[in-house]
Order: sequence, then C-alpha cells, then structure tokens
Amino acid sequence: MKYPRKLSSGANNTVIVLSDTEYNDDLEAEMLVMERLKPLDYRSYEVEIRELWWSVFEDELTALHQGGFVHRDLKRPSGLDGMTFDNILLTEQGLRLIDVGISALRSQVSDKIFDKFVEMERQEMVLFREYFLNR
Repeated sequence: MKYPRKLSSGANNTVIVLSDTEYNDDLEAEMLVMERLKPLDYRSYEVEIRELWWSVFEDELTALHQGGFVHRDLKRPSGLDGMTFDNILLTEQGLRLIDVGISALRSQVSDKIFDKFVEMERQEMVLFREYFLNR
C-alpha cells in the first residue's frame, strides 16, 4: 500500500488519511500512521453546518463501504471509558474517522460477514447523527 492514501471519495475526500506505516519493535508489527488532527468540540459549529458535515460524512462512509472497507468501531461499546463516538472527530475540514485497528476489508472476510458489519455500522450512524446534531 502506498501512502499517503485516502480511504474515501466524496465532497471533502478526507474521511481517513493514512500517512505511512511504521514498525513497532515492542509489538513486532507494522502500525498505520494517520494524519495529525486538531479536533474541535462538536458544539463549535451551529447545527446547520453540522447537518451538512454529517451528510458528507454519511456519503463518504457509504463510499468506503462500497469500496470494500468497514470501520467496525464507530460507537464505543458500553462499559468502556471514553465518549460514545470518540472515533469520529470534528475538524475544520469536517468529520474524520480515527482508530482503524479493527476495520475489515471485504476481500479479507466473507461477503456475509462484511454485509453484517456494514449493517451494524449503518445502525450506529443513525445513533451518531442524533448524538452529533443534538449536542
């Protein structure tokens, strides 16, 4: 895989930007390096702007699904520390996904499993929309 690589298409074309890989000696594994982000509080922008960004984000996530990628960790499981949707950050460029560690590629799992992951992610997007727009 060549970097930087944008795992998206759409209006802002930057839902996920992978910059490089780096070998971690302690884990004995390659790690993905993502762009540096400066997150903003969701309430930094009025709801009308957030509605536009949510719409773009939804379209780009759909494009990722169609391209064979599913994030699998939009909503933090209950009982874990952190904010409910802390893998979705708001930046000056719009919404960005982080932490692609448990993502899945269609080519690496069966179509049935991939479709199940996508359906779960679509359900989480309904919850995220409510969460994002009503903060």
